Amino acid sequence: MTHVVSCFIKKNDKILILKRSEKVRSYSGKWATVSGYVEKNEKPEETAFKEIREETGTEGKLIRKGKIIHVKDNEGEWFVHPFLFEIKSGNIRIDWEHTDYRWIKPEEIKNYDTVPILKEALENVTEKRR
Repeated sequence: MTHVVSCFIKKNDKILILKRSEKVRSYSGKWATVSGYVEKNEKPEETAFKEIREETGTEGKLIRKGKIIHVKDNEGEWFVHPFLFEIKSGNIRIDWEHTDYRWIKPEEIKNYDTVPILKEALENVTEKRR
C-alpha cells in the first residue's frame, strides 16, 4: 500500500490537468493532477506543496483537504490524499513527468482518459459543504 497525494489546482473557475509522460512508473499517457508519493517522514500536506513546486513551478494556497480514497487496481494499491489548491498566476512550467497540460472546467473531466478515481477525488474536494 502506497500513500500518494493528488493535488487539484484551481484558477478562477478552471482546474489544471496534466498528461503523464511515458517516463513515469504508473498510468503513463493518462490525464491526472499534480501527484506524488508521500515520503516516509513526510506529512501528505508537505508532499502536496513540494510536488506542486516541482511539477508546475508555481506556489499554491491550500483551500481544502479531502477524505482519503483507497484504490486497488492492476497498477497497485493506493491511499490517495486529495487536496484542492488555488493559484493566482496561470504560468505553468511542467517537468519531465508530464507532456501536456490543460485548464478545464471541473465537469469536463469526464471527457478525458484519466488515472483511476480522478473524478471522484475532484468531487471529494470541490463538493459544497452543507
